[in-house]
Amino acid sequence: MAIHLTKESKILVQGMTGGEGMKHTRRMLAAGTNVVGGVNPRKAGRTVDFHDRPVPVFGSVAEGMDATGADVTVVFVPPAFTKAAVTEAADAGIGLAVVITEGVPVHDSVAFLAHARKRGTRVVGPNCPGLISPGQSGAGIIPADITKPGRIGLVSKSGTLTYQLMYELRDIGFSTCVGIGGDPVVGTTHIDCLAAFEDDPDTDLIVLIGEIGGDAEERAAAYIRDHVTKPVVGYIAGFTAPEGRTMGHAGAIVSGSSGTARAKQQALEAAGVRVGRTPTETARQVLAVLDARA
Repeated sequence: MAIHLTKESKILVQGMTGGEGMKHTRRMLAAGTNVVGGVNPRKAGRTVDFHDRPVPVFGSVAEGMDATGADVTVVFVPPAFTKAAVTEAADAGIGLAVVITEGVPVHDSVAFLAHARKRGTRVVGPNCPGLISPGQSGAGIIPADITKPGRIGLVSKSGTLTYQLMYELRDIGFSTCVGIGGDPVVGTTHIDCLAAFEDDPDTDLIVLIGEIGGDAEERAAAYIRDHVTKPVVGYIAGFTAPEGRTMGHAGAIVSGSSGTARAKQQALEAAGVRVGRTPTETARQVLAVLDARA
């Protein structure tokens, strides 16, 4: 089992015929992802061959869903067109929209996320690497060859740290890894993923990666305390961030002691979460918890 994405998922790629869309569609197909079509109104009716795998291009998300039964879309369009792309997907009734695009204006994100919520479409992102259920499917840009299927669930604000923890724990493996994105406003939160992993019978342990800025990790800590029975191991990026310096993701805004790595660590540890100071130490904490449960 996995959360949000399985081998049964049928994926459309909005912006498939662009440079990034072509590159990552090729990688998704090589990993075994069931990409059933691309979307580009100006190139509708064409077919793109990916190593002898023909993928049709549709004029709209609705057309692609009608023709293929797609239930997931991955969005590789420029920031100025992202709001329209996600709105179109939600209006078509797609179940999951994975928005890779970086640099989306916050007011656009607020608008399309509210619209998608009303339409019943889950959004992962924007400004995220997507998600992957190793051995089953991947939607986005997460490399498929750095880990294997297993029983760890991973939710992360950072794409790079997603990859590093996947690699550090490659001998154990993952049920699903979700990169939720580091923008101030995102469609799927730490809490959403914690709830899904808690309900997933094939996830035994959860890794939560956060970073300085905002209060998402503090809210996740409160949720863990009240609702999560599975062990959680955490890592917060930014322990060495210099005071008063703007760094990293758009959401990494620190004011006084609020939003600091230390404050987030304290909140998580108060909820029973083991927190590593480095990614490698975090991986060792995971192994220690699994050894103790064996």
